[in-house]
Formats: sequence, C-alpha cells, structure tokens
Amino acid sequence: MRKRLYLKVGDKVSHLNHTAWGNGDVIEEKHSDRSGGFCFVRIMFEDGNERSFINDLDNELCCRYAGIQIIY
Repeated sequence: MRKRLYLKVGDKVSHLNHTAWGNGDVIEEKHSDRSGGFCFVRIMFEDGNERSFINDLDNELCCRYAGIQIIY
C-alpha cells in the first residue's frame, strides 16, 4: 500500500500552536517501504532547532493533524 505523504523536502511550513518556533524548512524526508513502517520529516525552524514529525496522512499522529501547515 502506497503511503500518503504530506510534506516533501523544500516545503516551507509553520506550526499553528508553536508560533515562537518561527517558520521552518523541510530538510529531510525518510519513509519505510515495509508494511506498517513510519514516514518522518525533519524540519529546521527559525529558532535554530530541528524537529521530527510523522509524515503519513493515514496516521492519526501525522504532523498535519498536529498543527504543521504548508506556507504557500
């Protein structure tokens, strides 16, 4: 089954609940080809910290549902 990914490398994002982090850039995407494996993204925020999030829209813990929004 193909995973439904939300973010890709190069996307600009912000977090609705943590505005103090500033905007972020997706710097890495990793995904498992195994059934049940996770998909992650690493995001570098303006506060200087890298944070990792689940990137599978079919997972209830996906970063989209946690407040990460793409900046257009």
